[in-house]
Amino acid sequence: MTTPVVAEIALNVPLYRNFDYLVEPQFQTNIAVGCRVAVQFGRQQLVGIVVALKSNSEFLDKLKPISRLIDNNAIIDRHMISLIEFASHYYQNPLGECYQVALPTLLNKGEAVDKSAVPIIKLIDENTSVNGKKQRQLIEHLVDSGSTPVTELSALGFSSATVKSLLEKAIIEKTVEYNRDWQSKPLAIDDKPKLKREQAIALAAINQATGYTCYLLEGVTGSGKTEVYLQALEKPLQQGKQALVLVPEIGLTPQTVNRFRRRFPNVPIMLWHSAMTDNERLSTWRAAQTQSAAIVIGTRSSVFLPFAKLAMIIVDEEHDLSFKQQDSLRYHARDLACFRAAKLAIPLILGSATPSLETIHNATNHKYQLLTLTERAQTQSDNQYVLLDMRGQHQQSGLALATLDYIKKELTKGKQVMVFLNRRGFSPSLICHECGWLSQCQRCSANATYHKHIRNLICHHCGAQEHVPTQCPSCGSTQIIPAGQGTEQVAEFLAESFPDTPITRVDRDSTRKKGSLESALHDINKGEPRILIGTQMLAKGHHFSEVSLVVIMDVDSGLYSYDFRATEHLAQLITQVSGRAGRSGEAGTVLLQTHFPEHPLLQDLINNGYQDFSRYALREREETLLPPYTSLAIIRCESHKLNDINNFLYDLIPEQLPSGIQLLGPVPAALERIAGKYRYQLHIQGNERKKLHLYLHQLVSYISQSKLATKVRWSIDIDPVSMA
Repeated sequence: MTTPVVAEIALNVPLYRNFDYLVEPQFQTNIAVGCRVAVQFGRQQLVGIVVALKSNSEFLDKLKPISRLIDNNAIIDRHMISLIEFASHYYQNPLGECYQVALPTLLNKGEAVDKSAVPIIKLIDENTSVNGKKQRQLIEHLVDSGSTPVTELSALGFSSATVKSLLEKAIIEKTVEYNRDWQSKPLAIDDKPKLKREQAIALAAINQATGYTCYLLEGVTGSGKTEVYLQALEKPLQQGKQALVLVPEIGLTPQTVNRFRRRFPNVPIMLWHSAMTDNERLSTWRAAQTQSAAIVIGTRSSVFLPFAKLAMIIVDEEHDLSFKQQDSLRYHARDLACFRAAKLAIPLILGSATPSLETIHNATNHKYQLLTLTERAQTQSDNQYVLLDMRGQHQQSGLALATLDYIKKELTKGKQVMVFLNRRGFSPSLICHECGWLSQCQRCSANATYHKHIRNLICHHCGAQEHVPTQCPSCGSTQIIPAGQGTEQVAEFLAESFPDTPITRVDRDSTRKKGSLESALHDINKGEPRILIGTQMLAKGHHFSEVSLVVIMDVDSGLYSYDFRATEHLAQLITQVSGRAGRSGEAGTVLLQTHFPEHPLLQDLINNGYQDFSRYALREREETLLPPYTSLAIIRCESHKLNDINNFLYDLIPEQLPSGIQLLGPVPAALERIAGKYRYQLHIQGNERKKLHLYLHQLVSYISQSKLATKVRWSIDIDPVSMA
């Protein structure tokens, strides 16, 4: 009797276990760990990943056979399997769901790994004159970026007709793939900036690395961190190896990407982000695996790309909250990058002007090597901070008259002004002047935001929309007025106050159309006097050389919060936004509108800088036994029925807690209700990471058997970055 072959398979189902299937003789020669297979699971066919092959199973006589072998070879190697298994174990998430997150959508659907080939556009003749505006812009873009995938051009707002017209004129050409022999060509341009002393010291330290070392490159905004990245990349590229550059979603702009492409014109640089099509993502995934991509610049999920010869990982703006996934597998890309770099014994660079307190803690404990850049690359002196006391100030649309005087002064000099308000729409709500009625979302514990341009009330949490009422639903009054300010209102007011000055508004509403963000950035970079107003989309990851004044409107919203991380996030935001000023060689001005100018955080930040604030904040965390001095996890639960939530969460509280474990809750989330569902949390804190993970492992095992868990939607969040 022949020995049976059993495949242990990870399936994308919400169960904390894998499943055994029989491997029939016709598949036994080619099946391997890391292959995809199609199997019958209940009434449906699912695609799964083989995670182990064995000769026995406790269910051997009941096993179903594999329906189809999709791959004749493993599509992921042992290193990637190790990374995904670590993510599953650390974040207490079913392994099958982790594979679903780590692999491109088309592979999860069973498509062939080489299904996608995205055409690439290259510039042949940049000197030919053309009449069309869009054609000229496309040529300018290709001069700046070199070769660009045709789908990337589409995302930038260039139509297929524009591309076709230039193809017919032989100004550009279309090819199927990047040059796989890029290693044999000159890699970087010779004409590169000379590094300042601190930059040169940082680069020398990185270049001397052998094996795994994690570097924290803590540099003030405008200190030239990107230039250090670019020159550090030369060493692995010259060795014919690959690199991954992780960036926040809002930092992935043509401005950023083109800087890398200009420096390495002969090196294939590919992108990975949420706006790409399934075909594009599979194309990048395969290019990384076959080494036809030398550098991938991507957002958080690019940490799972299967590089053939990965030799360096860079995480830019490592503090950014967008590196933490907030649903399904709640991983942190920065932390998985650390694990991956350590396993591959390669250097990791974490860069930020405002590092997270966890990262600073690791640097001060010498787990990471700290490299500091204290001088701005373009400016000899620091920006000037102005705390504008809003108490008793006359204001319009949230702007004090004194603020308007500052704006007028800078515009008169021919400079640009940035106004930052992290709240889109015209106003956060409408209010009845007679009875105090507020425009609230009927399905959420939140107000509905007034959007004047489309005359709608929109909930920014569940997406519900309704027309603006002509009369108050409560008292019938027609005195319904905006309450508070959003970017739409401030832009309208500034356009009236400065009619001769162009206004550029950048937020999620104003950049919905393809190419609209790129068009706005193009206008800003013309350098003419202009007022920029926007949310975080505008405030991070951009270099605007002519901005000399930054106005931060709503400083006070982050000063008093239930979230112990709120002051850290506010300090990071103020520092990052402030860094947009003074990049032309002259110091800029940063004006903060606040009702609490004497607040210790603001005083410490403007007088001593983020570095001093962060060290003080760490001492506070240590005294209060908060992360990073303890470990934290949150069980999040939601349901239409509050009683089901209470039954589930209170059932998780034991009579006797293990030593070193503390529970808080159940407590309602900051927004107790979203889209009709109640949301509650149970906080679990451990004085040691190992103790917490052991307790969580036992808790998840208990929940998996609990009937109460079937009546709610629950999740576990390890190392949460927000308490919301």
